[in-house]
Amino acid sequence: MLEEIYGWIQNISIYLIVTAAVMHAVPGKEYEKYVRFFSGLVLILLLFTPLLRLTGREESFQNIYQSNEYELEKKAIEEAQEWFEDESFLEFLPEEYRNGQGAYDGEEGQEESRRGGIEVEEIKIGE
Repeated sequence: MLEEIYGWIQNISIYLIVTAAVMHAVPGKEYEKYVRFFSGLVLILLLFTPLLRLTGREESFQNIYQSNEYELEKKAIEEAQEWFEDESFLEFLPEEYRNGQGAYDGEEGQEESRRGGIEVEEIKIGE
């Protein structure tokens, strides 16, 4: 029990030190209020962690957070997929790059690509 309290106090102390360092590194006063707001939210979570652990709600809280984060990531991936499926972003590329061939010289380049190698003439050194 004392080890848990000690670890909790240690986490809060480290967090406050890191927050103070970040506050000194923030450029300008206009961002300071946002950093304070966010750090205050995180501090509230740190303070309530033992209470959540005692009531058995810590796991359910983590599950809620992870499911929300999963949904956000899934949504971002779906939006990116829709964007990539839209061919209008390829308009600035030359035609040979649009269909995935690259800068090959017609059929000869494609044939070399399929074979997996390039033929090179014999190289002689010292003649």
